[in-house]
Amino acid sequence: MNGWLVTTILTVLGIAGGFALGFFFQRYIVQQRIKNQQEQAANRLEEAEKEASELILSAKDEALTIRNAAEKELERRRNSLRREEERLQRRREKIDQLQERLEQRQQSLNKQQSALDRQRNQVDQLLQEQKETLERIAQLSPEEAKQELLKAVEEETRQDMARVIREVEAEVKEEADERAREIITYAIQRMAGEQVAELTVSTVPLSSDDMKGRIIGRGGRNIRVFEKTAGVDVVVDDTPEAVTISCFDPVRREIARRAMERLVIDGRIHPARIEQVIEKSHQEVEQIIREEGERAVYEAGVHGLHPKIVRLLGQLKFRTSYGQNQHAHAIEAAKLATLLAEELGANVQVARMGALLHDIGKAVDFETEGTHASIGAEICRRHGVSEPVVNCILAHHHEQEQKTLEAVIVEVADAISGARPGARRESLELYLKRIQALEEIARSFDGVEESYAIQAGREIRIIVKPNQIDDLATIRLSKDIASKIEEGMEYPGQIKVTVIREVRAEGVAK
Repeated sequence: MNGWLVTTILTVLGIAGGFALGFFFQRYIVQQRIKNQQEQAANRLEEAEKEASELILSAKDEALTIRNAAEKELERRRNSLRREEERLQRRREKIDQLQERLEQRQQSLNKQQSALDRQRNQVDQLLQEQKETLERIAQLSPEEAKQELLKAVEEETRQDMARVIREVEAEVKEEADERAREIITYAIQRMAGEQVAELTVSTVPLSSDDMKGRIIGRGGRNIRVFEKTAGVDVVVDDTPEAVTISCFDPVRREIARRAMERLVIDGRIHPARIEQVIEKSHQEVEQIIREEGERAVYEAGVHGLHPKIVRLLGQLKFRTSYGQNQHAHAIEAAKLATLLAEELGANVQVARMGALLHDIGKAVDFETEGTHASIGAEICRRHGVSEPVVNCILAHHHEQEQKTLEAVIVEVADAISGARPGARRESLELYLKRIQALEEIARSFDGVEESYAIQAGREIRIIVKPNQIDDLATIRLSKDIASKIEEGMEYPGQIKVTVIREVRAEGVAK
């Protein structure tokens, strides 16, 4: 019992001692940790103080550097302001000097102005005295003298104006003619078309005069059937070995001519045969019309036309104007217009189509009222041709204002094709009427003494009365006569108007 108690007490004492020892050891460890942390804090505080000291030193250095830079900038600006003030001071001194000189100059000018005023007054006084003296000598009032002077100056000025106008016109015409010759020559060289002098034949030769009776037939039945079927008039007169076919429609005239030639060659002439031959000739001509229309658009390089227009182009094969075949004329004009448009930088397609179609109205002008230009323009407009091309058709005879360069080119191409030598013929009656009309137009103007048409009607010379027409009016008269000829006449090519004013002065020595 005592031993167990002792053991228990020792055990308790041992446990208590262990607890005490553990407590003190734990406390020692805590104290060591606190000491270590205090040492670390002290070290960190010391390092922070060192860093703060270094930052303060760095900030002081930087502040010192900024201060030095600011002092230098301030000093530089002070120096700059000082130099600027010195420069302004020098400039102010110069301005003051200039001001003094200007004042001196102004005083000198005032003195000169005063002297000039005195001289002007003296000159005015002298002029007035001279004016009064001239009035007494000439016995003219100032207004009358002024009118005389203006009249003399006007006469002299008019002479100078006429001379200048002639010089300018001559220079411009020379340059324009040179450029136009160059362009036209280049176009004609490239085109190099054959001359056309083809006429529609309406006379059918016969092997003998006996054939006329067979053409007429018993009681005239053959010729009646022929005229009714073909729609033409057959003239059987005293012309030896020939009959004449007359019709306004060139296509019907061509059908009748072919049929008559075939009947004459065959020799079998009776109503049934006549109708059969005319029908066959009609088919042949229709085939020719289609082929010639297609050939025209192919050679001219124009595509997309309505079949009706292509057919009308083919009909031009049997239409002539002053002896020139209109089918060949249309193709030639289209080629010329193409070359001119390329040379001048215009719309080639519009110029080409306008030139090809410009005389399309001549295919039907015998059956429709109106000019061939207006008829052709209406046909083309109705079949979808563009408005610029329609303007080319209307404007080639100035029935409408030329709105584009292509319209002018079409007119020029038409004139070149129609006016070149060998292209057209003109009957004697029409030629005489044109000559007479030219001279009558010239004589209708006031101041015209005589007028003469020369060069086969390509030039008209007008002699004016010199006491009624002066040099300037002479120039104006030539332009007015040319304008009236353009408006009132139709003619191939161009007509030159020359106005002559002659003044003669005579003196007699005694």
